Formats: sequence, structure tokens, C-alpha cells
Amino acid sequence: MSAITNDRAAWLKAGTAVCSNPPLKAPAKAWRLVLLGAPGVGKGTQAELLHERLGACHLSTGDVFRAAKSLPDGQRSPAMSHALDFMRRGDLVPDQTVLDMVSERLRCLHCSGGFLLDGFPRTVVQAKALEKLMQQEDVALSAVLNYDLPMEEIVSRISGRRTCSQCKAVYHIVSRPPRTENVCDSCGGKLFQREDDRPESVRVRMAAYEKSTRPLIQFYQERDLLVPIVAGGTPEETFQRTMVALEGILAD
Repeated sequence: MSAITNDRAAWLKAGTAVCSNPPLKAPAKAWRLVLLGAPGVGKGTQAELLHERLGACHLSTGDVFRAAKSLPDGQRSPAMSHALDFMRRGDLVPDQTVLDMVSERLRCLHCSGGFLLDGFPRTVVQAKALEKLMQQEDVALSAVLNYDLPMEEIVSRISGRRTCSQCKAVYHIVSRPPRTENVCDSCGGKLFQREDDRPESVRVRMAAYEKSTRPLIQFYQERDLLVPIVAGGTPEETFQRTMVALEGILAD
């Protein structure tokens, strides 16, 4: 049964914002999960499927960054405004600003339905800070799901993307092709391949991701929280592997 749609206002806006449909009754097991995985592994789709099955709220830091851009100045939390300053300059948002942003949203860590943290933590510094924060709040992670896919499969997935030059809709030449080649179904705009979706660009990004994420994976391995998930095949097949892994945790 699908979970009721939630606007995640407490996460996206912080402050006194209240979610439209908070859990009325805690599930038998409130899962608190961190989702790891390189771009192209389908992590966002898995988060949607896990939300539908488990009821856990999808807490994506990327969504907060996007919300920061659209909210009026008076509605942005201090950390969101600070993060936006870095983003406007094209700089990476520093660890401390990301941590401040999460700290503004402590209520979400206590959500009775559980949570799916996506995009945070990205570094060991952030992971240690999250660990300390959760200890202070007397909540604990259930597991860290690491979605893994061979490099060439990731390159194939991302390099097959095509973006509409007008409405920015995204297609894939294999898994989601337009009805007419190189023409957007929605607005008739011309489709193009973004520079960072080209195979050579993808390989550079993946090498950087693996280098930066390796210490984070080791951090969670040492805490016996890491659960590797093969992300190959269809999203449904990956989801079934995820659920089998979570059932294994319950059985331990």
C-alpha cells in the first residue's frame, strides 16, 4: 500500500513549518536509513519505493538546496541562506553549513515514521557529526544502504540521458526514449546531451566520487551499519534486493 504523500515542509523549510501529512501512527519498525550511491545508480527511485513501502520520509539535502533557491528571503532559514551564498558563487557548500542545515531540522530525525537520508552525509566529517547529533537526540541509524554498480553500467546509464533544450524534461535513449528521435514529447523542443553526461565526463565524476566516498564506506563498515546493494537490473529488482537486505537486519 502506498504511503500518503507528504510535502516534507518541516524538512524543506525548517523553522515552524509543519508537514502536511505526518505519520498518525508509528509503524511497527521505524527505519532510519542513510542512502549512499553514485550518480546514475537509481538512488532517487529507490528512495521513492522505500518511502511507499516503509512510510519513512525521504530527506534529501539536494531538495533543501533547491527549495532554498525558490523560497523568498524571509522564509529561508539561516543555514539555507548561507548555503545559497556558496551555491551562487559556484562553490561547494562546506561541511559546517550542511551540518547547520541538518541541525535546523532536528525534528525530522525524530519522525515517528522513520527517515531516508539522501545526500548527507557525504564525508567522514559529516558522518561523525551526524553520529554525535543522533547520540545527543537519542536516536540511532538502522543501516546505511550502499547502492553499487560497475563503472561501465553507470557510464551507459548517464551518457544515455537527453535533456530538452526548452522545458528541461529528461529522457534516456534506451529506457525512456522520446516518441520522435531527439524531439521532446511535451513541448517539441530539441533534445541534447549535457556536457557532464558525456562518457568522458562521467568517468571523471565517478573517479572523484569513489575517492571521496571510500573513507565514508569504511567508516560505516567499522560500525557494522553498511549494507551493500547491487543496483543492476530494473528498479523493481534492486528494490527487492533492498527489502531482502532489510528483512535480514530484522532477523538478526
